[in-house]
Amino acid sequence: LSMADMSGSSRVTLYDRVGGEATVARLMGSFYERVLADPALAPFFAGVSVQKVRSMQTLFFCAAFDGPFEYSGRPLAAVHDGRGIRPAHLARFTAHLLETLRDLGLDENDVLEIMSRIEVYADEITGDVNVDA
Repeated sequence: LSMADMSGSSRVTLYDRVGGEATVARLMGSFYERVLADPALAPFFAGVSVQKVRSMQTLFFCAAFDGPFEYSGRPLAAVHDGRGIRPAHLARFTAHLLETLRDLGLDENDVLEIMSRIEVYADEITGDVNVDA
């Protein structure tokens, strides 16, 4: 390893590996087409600016992928509180994400890393404060 490798300054991030902002933009477009077409999920977006959701999700995903952006939105628990999102809804949402990532032709290891990074936030989204058993 070089000194740059050890300091992390030239580390290739997940964001870089998947193609950066262009890929995240394609992901958000295709992903939300699927989500909004899902009759079990579409009601959660009634009366919500889908453009604002996509914009905030773009920042969230860029940050989650170690990109050069910071998520500056409200905490996920606050955004999703009281919306009635249950684990079954989140499972449908993440299934659409998985399908979309695979359709983009990303490396399967990157797809699995993305899914594991996003699933960390499950309890904040569903409001489930129980300790996972």
